[in-house]
Amino acid sequence: MGRIASTCLRSLLKFVNSMMGLLGIAMIFYGLWMIRVWQRDTDGSPYVDFNSTGPWFIYTFLGTGVILGVITCLGHFAADSVHGCCLSCAHVLYIANLKSTKYMMVIILLLLLETAMAADILLNSNWEKDLPEDPTGRFRDFEDFVKSNFDIFKWICLLILLAQGFSILLSLVLRTLGPNQKSYFNYDSDEDYAPRGFHL
Repeated sequence: MGRIASTCLRSLLKFVNSMMGLLGIAMIFYGLWMIRVWQRDTDGSPYVDFNSTGPWFIYTFLGTGVILGVITCLGHFAADSVHGCCLSCAHVLYIANLKSTKYMMVIILLLLLETAMAADILLNSNWEKDLPEDPTGRFRDFEDFVKSNFDIFKWICLLILLAQGFSILLSLVLRTLGPNQKSYFNYDSDEDYAPRGFHL
């Protein structure tokens, strides 16, 4: 029974991670499309300053998509191995090493970053002034697109936040079950086995 529960939980964790992975892939494709449009628009311009903050929005969008993809891969790795070291949040010092990266800690840090950004947007009425100027105009286009489809984006954001929270919960449960479910669900007592004798 324990193996079945663990297998179902691992599959569910993979499914939840796949939702974040799909979002990451969509963000990467949209970022690549924005780069192509930006390069096409600046192709005829006589002066392009590549040292400016230029396409910061495009690079941020691409970077966020790549980070979500890496987190998804880490989640699949953690779900496959069901190793407490991969699922826990104890060792964050070696975050570059895949074996010592802690999946829950990465998701928790991502949730904290999202919460801080949402709090800044909600509590600071002039939050747009904190951002550098976007010469590509893609930020303004994206902002207009989000405002025109606000209800859909609200549900997408809620779905992603729930998926991240659910992945933390599933990771906790899988970490509790551990890699050897047999030891948790085997009710054989020590009295069933003959004690080992000592030879003199």
